[in-house]
Formats: sequence, structure tokens, C-alpha cells
Amino acid sequence: MDAAAGAAGIHTDDAARAAIALEDRRLAHNYHPLPVVVERAEGAWVTDVAGRRYLDCLAAYSAVNFGHGHPALIAAARDQLEKVTLTSRAFHNDRLGQFADALARLAGVDMVLPMNTGAEAVETAIKIARAWGSRVKGVPEGQAEIIVMSDNFHGRTITIVSFSDDEQSRAGFGPFTPGFRMVPYGDAAAVEAAITPSTVAVLLEPIQGEAGIIVPPPEFLPAVRRITAENDVLMIADEIQSGLGRTGATFQCDNVGVIPDLYILGKALGGGIVPVSAVIGRGDVIGVIRPGEHGSTFGGNPLAAAVGHAVVTLLETGEMQERSRVLGEHLHARLQAFVGHGVLAVRGIGLWAGIDIDPALGTGRQVCEALALRGVLAKDTHGSTIRLAPPLVVERDDLDFGLDQLEAVLEEMRAG
Repeated sequence: MDAAAGAAGIHTDDAARAAIALEDRRLAHNYHPLPVVVERAEGAWVTDVAGRRYLDCLAAYSAVNFGHGHPALIAAARDQLEKVTLTSRAFHNDRLGQFADALARLAGVDMVLPMNTGAEAVETAIKIARAWGSRVKGVPEGQAEIIVMSDNFHGRTITIVSFSDDEQSRAGFGPFTPGFRMVPYGDAAAVEAAITPSTVAVLLEPIQGEAGIIVPPPEFLPAVRRITAENDVLMIADEIQSGLGRTGATFQCDNVGVIPDLYILGKALGGGIVPVSAVIGRGDVIGVIRPGEHGSTFGGNPLAAAVGHAVVTLLETGEMQERSRVLGEHLHARLQAFVGHGVLAVRGIGLWAGIDIDPALGTGRQVCEALALRGVLAKDTHGSTIRLAPPLVVERDDLDFGLDQLEAVLEEMRAG
């Protein structure tokens, strides 16, 4: 890849302008994307409608962990497309059981409840926890409470934004769903103090993604695991972004030696091809759900199961996790060198980083726009923070190309 690729500018051609104008006219304005119009992609690279190539350092928020168009995943999808794609759960299909078995074995859990999107999986975990609280723990109907974390992000459905403290996610969308108690992220003592006889679960992200790749103190997750076990409370780990290889392990919980009662998975589980999500974990917990109480027409469809099974197969070797760990060490070593040179702080693990840009230089959006001009795609969050999450298949030289461009952008902004 020529290091100058993409440097000619963002969407200067007529095709790109027309595509963006059509979206602006016909789509709800619930996103503010960078003005790059992607036409095709392969591996860690995407190409726009004018033929300019960009290094993808977002990977669709970890949904494209295994790169764009991974041959094994495309082959699995293509093969299944020619057989059957959807039956609904009114009938069995020959792919779903195989997928669930492989995923359960990979994760070391008993049971899988498949859904489609990450937000659906979070909603599913909440329903499971409340049903378990009522039917097993004996919490009176309608009194179940779930402890959640400050600065959390689990999706944007009404129930999920009900326990968000991000005003942009909440303003104008009330009334909100009750039953949640918020504590500071990373504070195990606050978790313990918040537990009451009505507490059925603690829901958390092992690393907070949307908040800016916030890594809690190393003792936090083990302490929460101990506290929940001692108080007959479920620990639910939302590994939708952090799981499936992103942090150098199958799950971020693995990196701190913790096994939650339930994992919430999504994004990378569909290989960047189809939406696939799941709640997985203890059979005696997920097993409280009875026929007719929860479901989805598309949840567990044969196409999703085929792709999900292929994703699990990629992870079974450990190669993807190892790539993330090794390349992540290189990523973070280079990023640390930027601290004090336009960067205030760097956080993360594996191929996942949150970078706090000095606000005196500009916003995160401005940095991402400048990176796009240089052929690198990244995403800002919370003002002056940018996130990097390249596909796990990224080559080291390509990763260095992206970091070189970030270094150049910082130098330009510092020079004024």
C-alpha cells in the first residue's frame, strides 16, 4: 500500500457527493458519518467510489474483527445461501445446534440463546436475569433490580437508555424503564454497597468501549465476581465489543481470570456479514426462559448460524487472539510515545485503543477527518477522544502506516 493513498481528499468526486446527498435526503439523521463512501473492502482495507483506499481502524466497532471478506466466512455464507437462509424457530434447522454447541464449547458454558443485534442480546440478558430473580432467587414480581455502571453503553433501545447517564442518549425519550441502580465504574465497594435483597444482577462492560476504551482497575472484575457470588447475584459481562479476540483473548474476562454467569455477545459473532448475537452462560440461569416467553423471527436463522459457526472455528485455533495480543503490544508501545506530543492519555488492551487528544489542538472529529485525508479511518467519541480498533488480520506494516499518519496529523495540528 502506497502511504500516500487516500491523501487526495475526502469525497471530492461526483459519485461520492451524489451518494451522500441521497442519504441526507432519504435517511433519518441519527448518524454523522465521515464523508467517505465505501464501495468495496478486503482485509483491513476499504476502497471508496473513486478508488481511494483507506486503512480501516474501526472495524465497524469490532464487528469486522476478522477483516472484510474473510475467505472462510464468505465461503460459509455462500454455501448456506444456496441451501436455506431462514426457517424461523417454529422449526428446527440443521445449522443452529452445531453453532450453539461450538460456541458453548469455545466459551466453556452450558447454554446459548441466539438473537440478532447487540441491543437485542442485552435486552435478552435483562429478561433472563429478572426471570431468574423471580423464579429462582425469589425476588417478588416487579421488584427486581440490576446494578449498572456509570458511563455505560449497551445500546439505544428504550430500556437500555433508561440506565444510561449520557444525556444525548436520553433527552426526549422518556418515560424510562425502572429497575436499575447505577454505581461508579471500577468501584467494587460501590457495587457491594448497592446490593439489596432485590438485586438480581450486576451488568457491566469488562472494558467500556463507547466511553473511550476505559479499562477498570485490574482488581475490579475479580472483586465483582466474588461479591456477586457471595450475594447470590448474577454477574453479566457485556463482551459485545471486547469479546471474540479484540483484547488478545477470547473474552476480556479471560484476561483477568473471571468467569461471569452470563456473557453477552454480538458484533464479531456475525463476522461482519450478518447480524448475530447471543446470551451464553449457565444452563440453570438461561434455562429459566420457557417456550413462548422470548424469541425472534430471525434469531438463530441458518445463515447466521453458519457464519457464527465459522467465526467460532476461526477462534478455536487461538491464532486471532494471539495476533491481537502481539500486535496490540506494538500498537500501545507506539501510542505511548505520542503522550505529551498532542496526546494526553492512551488506554486499552490488544488491538483496541482510546486516545485522548489534547483539546487545545482540536476535537476528535477533526483528527479523524485529517486521518481520512491521509487514508486512515477512525472514530471519535466524547469530544477529543478517538478510538482505534483495526481488524485482527491487519498486517504490522499496515498498522504502522496508520500510526505514522496519526503521528503526522498530530505534528501538523501542533504546528498550527
